[in-house]
Amino acid sequence: MASTQAPSTTGQVVPAEPGTPQGSGVDREFTVTARSQRQQILRRLFRNKVGMSGLVLFGVILAFGFIGPLVYGVDYAVQDVNSQSVPPGTDGYVLGSDAIGRGLMQGVQRTLFIVLIFVVIALPLGLLVGALAGYFGRWVDSTLMRLVDLILTVPLFVVLIVVASNFPESRTPLGVGIILGLFGWLDLARIVRGQFLSLREKEYVEAAHALGASDKRIIFKHLIPNALGSIIVWVTLAAAAAIGLEAALTYLGFGVNQANATSLGRLVSDGVQAASTRPWLFYFPGITLLLIVLAINLIGDGIRDAFDPSHRRVRA
Repeated sequence: MASTQAPSTTGQVVPAEPGTPQGSGVDREFTVTARSQRQQILRRLFRNKVGMSGLVLFGVILAFGFIGPLVYGVDYAVQDVNSQSVPPGTDGYVLGSDAIGRGLMQGVQRTLFIVLIFVVIALPLGLLVGALAGYFGRWVDSTLMRLVDLILTVPLFVVLIVVASNFPESRTPLGVGIILGLFGWLDLARIVRGQFLSLREKEYVEAAHALGASDKRIIFKHLIPNALGSIIVWVTLAAAAAIGLEAALTYLGFGVNQANATSLGRLVSDGVQAASTRPWLFYFPGITLLLIVLAINLIGDGIRDAFDPSHRRVRA
C-alpha cells in the first residue's frame, strides 16, 4: 500500500507560484509617501501651464515696474521738464515718457499699489461679512445679506463715480484704492457665505462643537482654510476687475486726476488724444494694462484648477 509523504525540497528547485516574490525570498515593501493637501495643491499649480505662464508674465511686469527704475537710475515720481514726451529708446525712458516726463514704470507701480490697497480693504470686509452670515445664519444671515443686496441694487460703477465726485481730494492712487476697496467686497461676502453654509454641516465641524471648540476657533481653524481656494480665486479675479475699474474711472475724470499723480489708467487717458502723433503715450500703457489683467486672470485660472480637483488637468 503506497504511503503519502510530503515532497522534500532539499536540493530541488521548486517552481515559484504566480505572485510569489523572487530572489532571496525576502518580501520587499514599497513605501508610498503621502503628500499633504498643500503639497498636492502646489504640485498641481506648478504643473499647470496656464497658471505658470501668467505667473511668469506677472513677474516680468513686476520686474519692469520696480527693478527698472533702479537699473536706469531715474526717479519717475519727479517731473522731468527735460524729458517731456520723449520717444521710446531715450536714456532712462525705454518706452518713452508722457507730457510731463513721467515713465511707464511709475504707472505700473501706482496701478499695482491701487490693487494692493483694494485687496487689503475688500478682503477682510468680505470675509468678515460672509463668514458671520454663513456660520451663524438666521437673523444674522438675513440682516447682512439684505444689506449686501441693497448695495448691489445700485451699479458699482455709478457708486464709485458719485463718491469720487463728492470727494475730489481722493483722486490719488491711495484714494482710488480705498474707494474701490470699500465697495468691492460684496461678491466675496456672498461667495464666503455660500461656502460656510455648506462647510458648517460637515462632520469635522460637528466634532469640533462636541469637543467644546469656540466659534472663533471653528471659523479660523476649520472653515476659512477649507474655503481658501474660492477666496484666493476671488482675489485674483477681483484684482483684475479693479484695474479695469480704475482705468475706466480715470478715463472719465473720476479716478487718479491730481497733479503729479499717475497710473496706467491716467497714462492711457492722457495719451488718447496724442495717439496719432505720439502713439507710445497711448499704446504702451494700454498694452501694459491688458498684460497685467491677462496675467492675473491666468494666475486665477491656475489657482482654481489647483484647488478644485474637478478642474485639474494634470496628475497630482
